[in-house]
Amino acid sequence: MTGRASPRWSAASRRGQDSCGGPKKFPAMILALIAVALAMAAAPAEDARASQGTAVVRVDAKVAFEKGQAALQAGDLDLAEKCFRQVLSVDAGSAAAYANLGVIAMRRKDWDGALTLLRKGEHLDAKMVGIRLNIGLVEFRRADYGAAIAPLSSVVRDQPDSSQARYLLGLCQVLTERYAEAMATLQPLWAERSGDVMYLYVLGIAAHNAGDTQLDEKALARMIEVGGDSPELHLILGKAYLNRLENDKAIAELERAAAESPRSPFVHFNLGLAQMRLGGKDELAEQEFRQDIAIEPDLADDYAQLGILYAREQKPEDAKKAFTEALQRDPRMAAARFGLAQLYFDKSKFAAALREADAAAKLAPESQNVHYLRARILGRLGRAAESKTEMAVTQKLMNQSLGKARADLGDAAVPNPELTSEPD
Repeated sequence: MTGRASPRWSAASRRGQDSCGGPKKFPAMILALIAVALAMAAAPAEDARASQGTAVVRVDAKVAFEKGQAALQAGDLDLAEKCFRQVLSVDAGSAAAYANLGVIAMRRKDWDGALTLLRKGEHLDAKMVGIRLNIGLVEFRRADYGAAIAPLSSVVRDQPDSSQARYLLGLCQVLTERYAEAMATLQPLWAERSGDVMYLYVLGIAAHNAGDTQLDEKALARMIEVGGDSPELHLILGKAYLNRLENDKAIAELERAAAESPRSPFVHFNLGLAQMRLGGKDELAEQEFRQDIAIEPDLADDYAQLGILYAREQKPEDAKKAFTEALQRDPRMAAARFGLAQLYFDKSKFAAALREADAAAKLAPESQNVHYLRARILGRLGRAAESKTEMAVTQKLMNQSLGKARADLGDAAVPNPELTSEPD
């Protein structure tokens, strides 16, 4: 490679949340997963009873199930739900009916409801791979990446050739900083996905943080080779420079991406991050975040960064509004909870500050910033012993992070929302 500096990969810190939450960008994958679930659900239960009455019930259940399948395929979710509920009224042990009700809830983006239904189906038939795959996807959509690992691992174990499950598992492992595991999970996909810039980017992150320099360089070289002069490549290179704190180089790459594809997701978001880093560029940063909101209004990260920006500019009401909007889109966003906690602390609203700090600590338990703020809040509330305990936790986390490029919550963090979109 000549004429281009080689960016290094950084930890894919996702604020402890990726939160589970808002709608993502690749519906084709959802349709593929739905097809898997439907195929798995289509086989009727074995006939273990022979009475005439049971046979009549089975015919009714079979008819209702087939009608529900047809309605689901046609997109009539209300009718499909009614039919699968009818199946359960006569066959409460139908794992396939629960699986399809889970799919219906997924289409409605009712992730909690989907998880409940899919878990019931899994309990009735743990061998149904499609249910476990969808459980993993729901946890991914809820941004509970740690919880997604077990069901996705089981799918990969039973179906090693499932590229969907393997890539999702690798993403979850990267997002939870299990880099060596992610590298082992993702490497078998090289033959199939080495023409995919995002796959190479994720593999490079895993390899770099796992200390595999050879694979790191291989992924980078291949990424530049297949990316050519595409906007996607400039976005990824810009993000790599941003993670290295080389903000001028990051802006150059990201501006090239924006010039070639001004409505590409995440480009303006990352430009906003880079402008915030430079200092004195807050107005430009705000413009970039607003542009990204116009492109993808449900991306909670844009609102969280606006909240951080406004807080820095001493605009507490604007900051509070932005953090609140972020949480409306992603209730598990630790950075927004942390931002609100800081705002309430500054206004001496210590009870409210502690509530938000507690929520942030649950979402990002290894954030030293969260524990430090919580210690200060507890001190102001007169809870000296608890404050001392939190300070000890803060010190321990600081010692653990010495010599590491760990991002923490706040304006120095580099969120990676592009990693949390479902793979194509």
